[in-house]
Amino acid sequence: MISVVGEGHFKVQGLSEAEVMEGRMNRAIAVGLVVFGFGILLTGCSQNEPGGGVSKGTVFPETPAELKDGEILFNANCSGCHGTHAVGSDSGPPLVDRIYEPNHHADVSFLLAVRKGVRAHHWGFGDMPPIPAVKDEAVERIVAYVRWLQNQAGIQ
Repeated sequence: MISVVGEGHFKVQGLSEAEVMEGRMNRAIAVGLVVFGFGILLTGCSQNEPGGGVSKGTVFPETPAELKDGEILFNANCSGCHGTHAVGSDSGPPLVDRIYEPNHHADVSFLLAVRKGVRAHHWGFGDMPPIPAVKDEAVERIVAYVRWLQNQAGIQ
């Protein structure tokens, strides 16, 4: 309950004016930190512009045996848009690009892209639709293969 005890002075449920003001200040600081954090997040995204990948003619070494399943799955489900060795095509962006490095797009982001699709936000290729035929276990293998390709290109 708020009660006015004079012009510009009040009490809230037994709290002093100083305690109320301290609570307001703490809330203002918290809101400021949230806004600041959101700004940092947006700035981080805008500073990671695409273009730190490899050219379409790049030759990669032989895929390690433990990643062959991922390569086969990638070629069957992803290369139509993302190109052979994930270097991009006229239909989709390269995944071997610094924009997709693990600290900017975590492995789970690939899983979510396959499950839900992705709104275009780094490239001009348009939205990626969900790919329901590709199951989670397959996405794990594909991501392992893509991370290996990125590593070969110096993207970590």
